[in-house]
Amino acid sequence: MATVYSINRGINRSLEFKGIKAQYVIYLALGLVLLLLLFAAFHIAHINLYVSIAIILPAGGALVLTVKRLSDRYGEHGLTKHSAVRRLPTSVQSRSRKIFLQLKPSTSEKA
Repeated sequence: MATVYSINRGINRSLEFKGIKAQYVIYLALGLVLLLLLFAAFHIAHINLYVSIAIILPAGGALVLTVKRLSDRYGEHGLTKHSAVRRLPTSVQSRSRKIFLQLKPSTSEKA
């Protein structure tokens, strides 16, 4: 009797949950955990339940909307690329030729 194996067609594809891609799923999960801890802190501090819900629910909605907007705007790797571009220097300045004169020729230049 032959064994039938199912094929996993999701290999090498990024994680996606309800339109939220890749690392944004992790950002959303961490944000929700922080909101849960904030709600627990409000409960321990004996803050009124309605006040804490009035703070947590809009913060959760804002979190979901922000993460969804970032995921749609930048895509899977776009936010990382955007932050990398922002860290690039606008120009490189050299006040002397000394550093270039001390360079050793590479093996391809010798040939």
